[in-house]
Amino acid sequence: MPAFPNLRLCAALLPFGLATCAQAAPAFDAESPWMLGDFGGTRTALSQQGYDFKFDYTGEMGSNLHGGSDHDRTARYSDQFGLGTHLDLQKILGWHDAEFQLTVTERSGNNITNDRVNDARVGGFTSSQEVWGRGQTWRLTQMWYQQKFFDQKLDIKAGRFGEGEDFNSFPCDFQNLAFCGSQVGNWVGSVWYNWPVSQWALRVKYHLTPELYAQIGAYEQNPSNLDRGNGFKLSGSGTQGTLLPVELVWTPTLNGLPGEYRAGYYYSSAKASDVYKDRNDQPAALSGEAYRSASSKHGVWLGVQQQVTSLASDHSRGLSLFANGTMHDKKTNAVDNYVQAGMVYKGLFDARAKDDIGFAVARVHVNPAYRKNAEASNQARAVYDFDDPSYTPIQHTEYSAELYYGVHVTNWLTVRPNLQYIRHPGAVAQVDDALIGGIKLQSSF
Repeated sequence: MPAFPNLRLCAALLPFGLATCAQAAPAFDAESPWMLGDFGGTRTALSQQGYDFKFDYTGEMGSNLHGGSDHDRTARYSDQFGLGTHLDLQKILGWHDAEFQLTVTERSGNNITNDRVNDARVGGFTSSQEVWGRGQTWRLTQMWYQQKFFDQKLDIKAGRFGEGEDFNSFPCDFQNLAFCGSQVGNWVGSVWYNWPVSQWALRVKYHLTPELYAQIGAYEQNPSNLDRGNGFKLSGSGTQGTLLPVELVWTPTLNGLPGEYRAGYYYSSAKASDVYKDRNDQPAALSGEAYRSASSKHGVWLGVQQQVTSLASDHSRGLSLFANGTMHDKKTNAVDNYVQAGMVYKGLFDARAKDDIGFAVARVHVNPAYRKNAEASNQARAVYDFDDPSYTPIQHTEYSAELYYGVHVTNWLTVRPNLQYIRHPGAVAQVDDALIGGIKLQSSF
């Protein structure tokens, strides 16, 4: 009797040429990309008709094993659910080279970096749990239409999405934020909004050659989109300007191995405040005058990813190297530069060909003008003792390192235990160096 429903489903799908139901993956099949399986072939059938649905989960645990501003040993857990649909409009409506994406996300939990590692008086810049942040709430993260022209050379995307989706993009297998996702948004988050925040945007990409493309974007710069209660806000109220990124991307195949090289520049048209001086060119913290206003904000980035080895003809296994760097406006930004480098090896062991191991180091450098402002603030209040609760700690440079091993448990579950070492957390030299133990779960339902 249980076989009859599957037979009826297969019969229904026969007109679509989908007579593969007998091989449809059941729930919890290790080879299936979905934990809940193929629903008797329904998912595959819908995909072939242009309807792709995703339900993803990322969970991250972090524990302060040693050091930090608070030596109380504990752990924090944060996570994210993502529910999305991708529509191939060529298959569905006959619109040539057209597609649509809709994604809703929900974040929850707490962050060990904020609670135990950084000095609460100044906070910090990186996070040991990258999935935490931007308000633990539901958000409309993607709602865009994409159309390609001229044999797919010209690619236009419009709707609601974040800058890091297309510009300065980078994978997110590491758990520390300094090695995950678009790095520009991590250091100029007041103007560049990474996942899961979205805003009205337009991105135009043109392929100069099959391996080289240039792109430019225009993004609504609206700080109200960051508010926890505005996860589904669609109006433009509160818009302060436009963020304009431009980027050149080269994706060569060197000795048969893939690579990606990015160079870009961003310009924000919104007004920004000087981090140190007033309109009379004096330290604002000492004069008591308002910080002077700048008409814009800008910066640049470079990113490199290159696979350098493979295992014979199996290019899915081997060593890849990467590096990223950003530089930012010293008049208006707390961080003036950031650099990062690392490596990932996939398939180190024959018995675990889909596992990966990664190691990376990063340096976040605080703008000297921002540091001078903190010193002036302490001077104005005649506070010089670091242990005084009203003292503003002076921030210089923070160093981060992470080592992880990714266990490919199934095609729908990867578990990455990791160790992170933070020197001068929050770029404050007086805070004890921290050792963080973490576990990152990535699953698709």
